[in-house]
Amino acid sequence: MLHDKIMQEKLANLKKNFVDELQNVSNLLDLDKFEQKFFSRKSGEITLLMKSLKEVSAEKRKELGKLANDAKKELQELLDAKVFGLKNKDKDKLAETEAIDVTQPKLPKHLGGHLHPITIIQNKLEDLFTSMGFEVEDGPELESDYYNFSAMNIPEDHPARDMQDTFYVKDHSNWVMRTHTSSMQVRSMQKRDTPMRVVIPGRCFRNEATDPRHEHTFYQLEGFVVDKNVSLGDMKGVLEATVKHLYGKNSKIRLRPKFYPFVEPGVNGEVSCFLCMSKGCRVCKNTGWLEIFGAGMIHPSVLKEGNINPDIYQGFAFGFGLNRLVMLKYNIEDIRNFQSGDLRFLNQF
Repeated sequence: MLHDKIMQEKLANLKKNFVDELQNVSNLLDLDKFEQKFFSRKSGEITLLMKSLKEVSAEKRKELGKLANDAKKELQELLDAKVFGLKNKDKDKLAETEAIDVTQPKLPKHLGGHLHPITIIQNKLEDLFTSMGFEVEDGPELESDYYNFSAMNIPEDHPARDMQDTFYVKDHSNWVMRTHTSSMQVRSMQKRDTPMRVVIPGRCFRNEATDPRHEHTFYQLEGFVVDKNVSLGDMKGVLEATVKHLYGKNSKIRLRPKFYPFVEPGVNGEVSCFLCMSKGCRVCKNTGWLEIFGAGMIHPSVLKEGNINPDIYQGFAFGFGLNRLVMLKYNIEDIRNFQSGDLRFLNQF
């Protein structure tokens, strides 16, 4: 267990190093390298510090998590100010050395790009989960039949396979385009030591007929925890924090039993409709609730495939459809807009 004073010292040293090194950055190229050193989502010093919060005692984790998030925000503001200063400096130099071509047509007002709405929500969730001690994992989109189905307690003759129309690779029936990010669960368990907390965002594929609610290519975020004495109550706490982070502090969730072959028991997760304040509307079908995730306690068979003894360890898992979360967040009616490349849609975010 990491002592909270040691964590505070690490945070203070990180801030000092950040400020000292930032002062020595003199151009945008070096600034980009500097940003990757501290803010990279895989190995940035700030990211690694956030991940180390899981080693702090539970009673201090919330307090230190707030300090770390405040420090991250402060350092981001310093970085943004440096970017602004260097860009204006470059513009001033350019103005001194270049003549103005008065015959040039007026350029479009907006030439720069920005993040896709799915990326915005994914980044927001990654920040939340890393602050809770989760690690962010990535995985292959071309997946083996074993990790996609068999390791997740879905044998060849199991009817659950009929629920997912899968893209199989021609002449290679053991390889598929992954149908869910759950395929990374066992992969992650096999290479990590217990306890573990992992989230896996990524792109998935299903042989779907496209319409306003269905798409053949979409994004998910899988998450799971494996530890001793883990319960559904722990899972509900994590999911409630996620929902409040996305949709507001007054949001509520409810869990209803549902079958998934890789969890037992399994639940269907719904959030109170924030569009109509649970009064009932077209989007929530007048129920006051919106279905946004599936979850449950990890099936013992899945733990065994991950080389984990289910008599000692338990775990819970949950999965969000990122497209679904974004559609609800921004009141988007057609899922096909995400991959349309239509700038009229993308420029709204």
